Amino acid sequence: MSAHRQETVRRLAAPDIAARKGGVPIVCLTAYTAPVAAALDDACDVLLVGDSLGMVVHGLPNTVGVTMEMMILHGQAVMRGSKKAMVVVDMPFGSYEGAPEEAYANAVRIMKETGAQAVKVESGPTVPDTIRYLVDRGVPVMGHVGLRPQAVLVDGGFKAKGRDEEGRQKILAEARATAEAGAFAVVVEGVAEALAREITQVIAPPTIGIGASAGCDGQVLVSDDMLGLFDWTPKFVRRYADLKGAIEKAAADYARDVKDRSFPGPAETYYAKKD
Repeated sequence: MSAHRQETVRRLAAPDIAARKGGVPIVCLTAYTAPVAAALDDACDVLLVGDSLGMVVHGLPNTVGVTMEMMILHGQAVMRGSKKAMVVVDMPFGSYEGAPEEAYANAVRIMKETGAQAVKVESGPTVPDTIRYLVDRGVPVMGHVGLRPQAVLVDGGFKAKGRDEEGRQKILAEARATAEAGAFAVVVEGVAEALAREITQVIAPPTIGIGASAGCDGQVLVSDDMLGLFDWTPKFVRRYADLKGAIEKAAADYARDVKDRSFPGPAETYYAKKD
């Protein structure tokens, strides 16, 4: 018997998410830090440590520059801050598109160094074989089809996908290949509602939509978009807060109190002990 006390809260895992196909919608948000992960944990089934952190946290123009070290650092933080939600870490650009053996080494490193329950990869011609290779060796994999942020330099921007028949057939084939390779869930990003519904109907794993309509088995958003931390948000985002405005007001109030010397006041000041 282990000398260590077992956790009283069991994290959700790949089989739990896979079992939600056609059932209660899966709730997923991105998380990059321990405090935010702790705040989101109760509401979410999945916390995605997305490579969107390159843009959201580090100010990069896209996700291409994100490294393994960045993903691992943020994955560790999210694991420390959460207890219940399944944590999935994106594999960054260049870490899985080549030889399956290299992808496996990188996936294992992510899982060992973060403790996360799965990795996520974006679709592409070589990716289904890699997914199968990883799953066969014990790595749970979430797929990603449709708009692929890591392909932004090939596509020339973040553009909706599958809006003509050729594009529709391509994404449908990618979704089928991703599912057949063993992905336990598939993110569907930036596609028309009819295509999202068709993908959801024809593949066995649950679909998690982002800009892909309510027809998917769940939804994911970048938390910072949903919380209103940026002036602009994509069409598919609904803002549930205005944290940018709240932060700006708090900073202005703090600056005012510092300048008029009302902060720190007696309540925030240390005094010598009286004899």
